[in-house]
Amino acid sequence: MAVNLVNVEQVSKVYGTRALLDGVSLGVSEGDRIGVVGRNGDGKTTLIRMLAKLEEADTGRVTHNGGLRLGVLTQHDSLDPKATIRHEVIGDLADHEWAGSAKIRDVLTGLFGGLDLAGFEQGLDTVIAPLSGGERRRIALAKLLIAEQDLIVLDEPTNHLDVEGISWLAGHLRARRSALVCVTHDRWFLDQVCTRMWDVQRGTVHEYEGGYSDYVFARAERERIAATEEGKRQNLMRKELAWLRRGAPARTSKPRYRIEAANELIADVPPPRDTSALMKFANARLGKTVFELEDVTVQAGPKTLLTHLTWQLGPGDRIGLVGVNGAGKTSLLRALEQAARTQGEAQPADGKIVVGKTVKLAYLSQEVAELNPNLRVLEAVQQVRDRVDLGKGREMTAGQLCEQFGFSKEKQWTPVGDLSGGERRRLQILRLLMDEPNVLFLDEPTNDLDIETLTQLEDLLDGWPGSMIVISHDRFFIERTTDKVLALLGDKSLRMLPRGIDEYLERRLQMAGAAAPAAAPAASSGAAAPAPGVSAQEARAAKKELQKVERQLDKMSTRETTLHAQIADNATDFEKVAKLDAELRELVAERDVLEMRWLELAEDA
Repeated sequence: MAVNLVNVEQVSKVYGTRALLDGVSLGVSEGDRIGVVGRNGDGKTTLIRMLAKLEEADTGRVTHNGGLRLGVLTQHDSLDPKATIRHEVIGDLADHEWAGSAKIRDVLTGLFGGLDLAGFEQGLDTVIAPLSGGERRRIALAKLLIAEQDLIVLDEPTNHLDVEGISWLAGHLRARRSALVCVTHDRWFLDQVCTRMWDVQRGTVHEYEGGYSDYVFARAERERIAATEEGKRQNLMRKELAWLRRGAPARTSKPRYRIEAANELIADVPPPRDTSALMKFANARLGKTVFELEDVTVQAGPKTLLTHLTWQLGPGDRIGLVGVNGAGKTSLLRALEQAARTQGEAQPADGKIVVGKTVKLAYLSQEVAELNPNLRVLEAVQQVRDRVDLGKGREMTAGQLCEQFGFSKEKQWTPVGDLSGGERRRLQILRLLMDEPNVLFLDEPTNDLDIETLTQLEDLLDGWPGSMIVISHDRFFIERTTDKVLALLGDKSLRMLPRGIDEYLERRLQMAGAAAPAAAPAASSGAAAPAPGVSAQEARAAKKELQKVERQLDKMSTRETTLHAQIADNATDFEKVAKLDAELRELVAERDVLEMRWLELAEDA
């Protein structure tokens, strides 16, 4: 039986007149991997700080198992600014000692790209004081992961990590024995790492089994039964359910509860986007030309980032742009933005950018634009426009759009100067959309946004007719809002990736192996090698078998639904329930094997 590590008993916490937590009781046991979600300001960080005894509860108590080894990553590190990275992360270990540790090598390579810490001028001997907040957080995370703990508590660990870093961290945490409690808005990360979810809402915490996808199903089912949530929030949940169920069969972890009722919720939900209708509308608004790049060179100061780039962004294109830090993602957007702002007069160092005459660009940069702090939220939005046309006959007032973005009627009269960083980010996106652009550049739009706001933003973008480029380390957001993935791999070129971010990670792994062949055998032990190429004949055979497997999975799904219904109908007949349950378990095991085969065939086909 798993040992209980932390007990939270009837804990309450009040700030001013607001009860963040009210009589909450929870427990963390060995082997638990818990993701904490909820709206910004609902008490997620407060909960984990009390869990770690960094903050006192007003009432109730928190108890730790004797001798508990606890590691905590907060949003503000406690590193010594006068110390070096070596001193903080490795301590007094000699070079041969830490270099001989597979764990230390793995952490340094995963978080910093190599043992030499190439991103830092003096490597391990770099002094911490002048470093940025993101660099300090990576150092604090490395220090925590190198140590041994029984329980790790992480507050937004994926902030300031790129797609590769997030993928590495997910694999590292899955392989550790430590229990985990993690606050993050990265839904892909939650799905990869967590086996339980805590949803912090209005002073209470609801517990769910499984990762983020399972949580969405279970929460929708709970709300369906309770019928307490307003219609618009239920509609958003149904839309996200439909998106999750249209993914690969193995997107969610294996069900631990009945999800048939949740599936009924989405039986009549159309695809998130009517691509053909949006493309037709985008053509009407934009014409044939949006951006055309001919033999373009992109530079950042003296550094050349992209050379001989010939590429076209067409009407209605929805592009996810990924790549290594410093490869030129933001610089490419800025070059396009400058060309659009000057009607094609501002051109790159070499080559030519042609801008469509009808292009109306909105560019969300990583920096939050400063607004008059004395303006009210609603006034700041109305400053741009009173009403907005969202396409497909949808129109919203400034107040309605504010509500959809989490600004209640009372909050709309809050001065901008009193907003949090996440709320200002929301307001920035809101003002951009109010200006009715037909081309959107979004550079890290998910920064500081909670999951509920992200789903609302995704819903708005689903019906938005225009061209869009998204740069984000949030894999879920890119997969959810875009149709194509392009990558900057650091070789001064832009590449189309038909298989999306999975292909990007495979290519990066191949590049790392080519750069360090001696280290490749050791590195490959923790990650699967990419699938070898297949011939056209093998691809056709795989496609044929894939269709057969899909038909089998459909039949199994129907039979599984029938078995659940029979179990419910014969709940008092224990002998019959036992037989039905045995059949159900056998069916689930067969389906698991088929799902894995489906994934293998899908890659070949």
